[in-house]
Amino acid sequence: MENDVSFKFHQQLFFISENLVTEDVAALKFLCTDLLHLRQLEGVKSAADIFKLLMAQDYLNAEDTFLLAELLYRIKCHFLLEKLGYTKEKVQEHLREKGRVSPYRQMLYELSENITNEMLDEITFLLHLPKRWMILSALDLLTLLEKQGLLTKDNVQILENVCMKVSPDLLKTIDCYKKAKDDKAANFTQGFSELNLELHGEFNSVENGSKTMASYKMDGPHRGFCLIINNVNFISSQRKGSCKDAEQLERVFTWLGLDVRTYTDLTSGDIKNLMETWQHVQDHEDRNCFICCILSHGKSGAIYGTDEKLVSIRMLTSHFTAKQCPQLAAKPKLFFIQACQGDNIQRPVYVDTDGPTPDSSSVQERVSLYESIPEDADFLLGMATVDGCAAFRHIEEGAWYIQALCSKLQLLVPRGEDILTILTQVNEDVAKRDSPSGMKKQMPQPAYTLRRKFIFPIPMAPPPSEQYRGF
Repeated sequence: MENDVSFKFHQQLFFISENLVTEDVAALKFLCTDLLHLRQLEGVKSAADIFKLLMAQDYLNAEDTFLLAELLYRIKCHFLLEKLGYTKEKVQEHLREKGRVSPYRQMLYELSENITNEMLDEITFLLHLPKRWMILSALDLLTLLEKQGLLTKDNVQILENVCMKVSPDLLKTIDCYKKAKDDKAANFTQGFSELNLELHGEFNSVENGSKTMASYKMDGPHRGFCLIINNVNFISSQRKGSCKDAEQLERVFTWLGLDVRTYTDLTSGDIKNLMETWQHVQDHEDRNCFICCILSHGKSGAIYGTDEKLVSIRMLTSHFTAKQCPQLAAKPKLFFIQACQGDNIQRPVYVDTDGPTPDSSSVQERVSLYESIPEDADFLLGMATVDGCAAFRHIEEGAWYIQALCSKLQLLVPRGEDILTILTQVNEDVAKRDSPSGMKKQMPQPAYTLRRKFIFPIPMAPPPSEQYRGF
């Protein structure tokens, strides 16, 4: 019996490790700095290595997994919490009594998440750091400052000085820490939760003088690649109508000048391998943008492969950050996801939902949308539905969201509208739709870290809706 428990525990750790990307491992190492020796952490290559170190120090075992749950919560990998029997809310309930990550370490990590690559370059220049210091990320910078004794839990003056010059908004994070340090009763976790929502670009915060905003360069020799992953046949279900969506997406994005590649019925492993392959494609260098459309079942913060195993959306997008894919640095990366983000509901005639049949005894864990996009700039994530809800698909005509997206792109690109304006129109279109029963509604939700307007050049050819009868 004991061996069974141990095997199950190690299976859970293996699954979690496999679903964490390079940036996640770096974050875990940083958050464990106060718990493990630096020399031990320097040899870490994977999340599994960290788990072994934590188990050796008796921080982690089959009976007590809260520290790992806290770490996953801190790095916003909430979809993995259920593997440990936790939810985001349950972790929050116990943080004050059981949390091990110090407020100081939390503050530094939250600060690092809001430091862009441009800010990092400016900070490095202002500090006149030695060239021998290899600084590839904000976490690298903070770690080196700590090693040199320039940054401690009682002295964050060096951070305040550079943040004041580079981006005064970052001071909010430091001030939150200092206030909580002075006022022990302050709800530190709550404060950072609110701060994150303010600093990450959600769709409804776009009203910031966009009329004068510059546009991404879209006049290169090649527009870019567009990947379409169309998962139709699952072990226990079939997504009827999805091929209609894939065909329309291929026609529309080909019309917009992209080199479209369609992949059908990929397992979770196939999807991960595909993202890794495209991450290293050198041809990105000569292209203006990158687009990826995924049609599948899903749940909060993740999509399913045809083997009915989850792949986190964050893992997919993280392959194309400036660090992981330099050829796409400073270029817009657009991801459109047609998949449920919550439990199934009763399905009316001819209307299906893009989610697996849920276990009524399970608790649905939700992931805020901004947590699925990298902190890196120049990303847009268009979701068919808000978190926790179903996304509808007509078994003959295709998905509501994809139908509206294709329709609005054809209508509004020739008018010179930018992508955020187009997605607002998509929201309006989908929100007006009803299921046959008249009782089911849907609302898409985009999130983004775009720094400029994204405007497709107007194609010379008429839109596909005028070229293909019955489109």
